[in-house]
Amino acid sequence: MKKLLLFNAILPTLLLASFSGTLIDSKSASPIINATISDSKITTKSDKNGSFLIDSNETLYHVKAYGYRPLSFNSDSNRSIIKLKPIKVKALYLTFWGASNNSKTLQNLLKIIDATEVNAVVVDVKNTYGSTLFLTGYKKANSYGAKNNRTNRNIQKFIATMKAHNIYTIARIATFKDEIQAVHNPQYALKKESNNTIWRNQDNMAWVDPFNKSARDYTISIAQEAAKVGFDEINFDYIRFPAKKGLKYSQYCTQKTRVKAIEEFLDEAKNRLRKYGVFISVDTYGNICWSKDDNGIGQTVTSLAKHADYLCPMLYPSGFSSGSFNFKYPAEHPYEVIYRSVKRIQNRIVSARVRPWLQGFRDYTSQHKLYKREEIQAQIRATEDIKTDGWMLWSPSSKYKLEYLIK
Repeated sequence: MKKLLLFNAILPTLLLASFSGTLIDSKSASPIINATISDSKITTKSDKNGSFLIDSNETLYHVKAYGYRPLSFNSDSNRSIIKLKPIKVKALYLTFWGASNNSKTLQNLLKIIDATEVNAVVVDVKNTYGSTLFLTGYKKANSYGAKNNRTNRNIQKFIATMKAHNIYTIARIATFKDEIQAVHNPQYALKKESNNTIWRNQDNMAWVDPFNKSARDYTISIAQEAAKVGFDEINFDYIRFPAKKGLKYSQYCTQKTRVKAIEEFLDEAKNRLRKYGVFISVDTYGNICWSKDDNGIGQTVTSLAKHADYLCPMLYPSGFSSGSFNFKYPAEHPYEVIYRSVKRIQNRIVSARVRPWLQGFRDYTSQHKLYKREEIQAQIRATEDIKTDGWMLWSPSSKYKLEYLIK
């Protein structure tokens, strides 16, 4: 009996098989260094020659390298040379309501993408209310009613349309700002210290406690559903503590514990999303580039760079106060705002892992400046000059004009 138990214990090791290959750029044929190759549990890296070896008893592998589209392949495909397609992500935001397969908003986006260098979309898969874009297989969210307001009734058709247009797909997921989850789980909804009632922000939306493991698991489960249907990247928004004092948390809230909580969330997400081969990006305030601390919300460039693939600061020029960059009205200087902000963090994260959100809406300060072709192109030019991973353009209504995006 002891021999049988010993045999069973070593059997998984005996079944491990090795797979080796070389990663190259599909255009230049140059080797791709330090790429991540993984199955559902194991991760390895490519060397200076682009070569890698992975020991695994699985047959499906995933490859991720900064600046390239993700790739999945089967070990029985007999591919020793694996080509990755380079991409600079140039994305337009698509609203929760605009992501219906038949919406005019989507049709307009497709026309722009087909006619310009835009090659990606950021889609609300879980919005700040907590609604999911499509009917997921996550029973808990469905039981809460997250599916009730879904706007896409055929997500497979949507993904197929994206692939037909060679579009890189990014699933935007609101993380800790979640009315639906908070209402159904008051035990870990954030509450006011003064009267222990659920706190809501100026949008009348409740938040869940970033320290709480159940809250983390819930959002990651929805992220998994997005990965399953074929999104290339998971973009976590509101992956922070609220910028609000007087709230009740399950743990003592300090900069150290806040940063640790966000790091733990990202590590948990990375482990559970590994088997889908998706990139992970995180949205931040634009002032993260200029802050020395976590701004009271648990985000620093250094901590996020350790645990996410891409950093996406919201570098809207209108978001910077008068006097920033020595400008009375920063919104009148879109190029400088983007360029200087990314330049500021190059000692903490390489520009090739930064993909800023750009302003595609009217300035909301006293100037109320319209952001047209000149302002949008100035921001895009700044990302090119500082060599970021590309950019993502935010229009809250997803209204874009072709002439603003044609070079």
